[in-house]
Amino acid sequence: MSLTETATGKCLIAVRIRGMPRAHPEIKTTLKLLKLLKKHNAMIFYETPSIKGMLEKVKDLITWGEATEESIYLLLSKRGKTINGEKLTDEKIKEKFGFNSIKDLAKAIFNGEVSLKKLHELNLPFRLNSPSKGFKGSIKKPFKIGGELGYRGKEINNLIARMV
Repeated sequence: MSLTETATGKCLIAVRIRGMPRAHPEIKTTLKLLKLLKKHNAMIFYETPSIKGMLEKVKDLITWGEATEESIYLLLSKRGKTINGEKLTDEKIKEKFGFNSIKDLAKAIFNGEVSLKKLHELNLPFRLNSPSKGFKGSIKKPFKIGGELGYRGKEINNLIARMV
């Protein structure tokens, strides 16, 4: 199964927080497969054992958690672009992807009805800003002990809202 194919698992959002130019080649390869090559890039995945393993492997550079339909809608409407660099609008969604609106596409992605792999015209990964009001904790510590890295559950949606 490819990284962006639909699965029965939960919908996850991963955001790269740290850059690391001298990372181990294995880590660089994993980040490349996840399409998280630069700081503040975000991707949407479906929870599978292979994706979970890859996220755990690069947990010192990224943060991830369960997405909501609203956060996927925010990513698509504010940061979504076509391959030509045009901003996503309801008209473009209807023309290129066959959905009535951005909200319908976000719902389909969240429910696993459509995979990002089949959306060839969508420019991935999503490029985000630094979070407004900055990161709440250190970007060198895990989320569980007051930092920003690693698994954060539903809290990823608050971070996405601040970074869009």
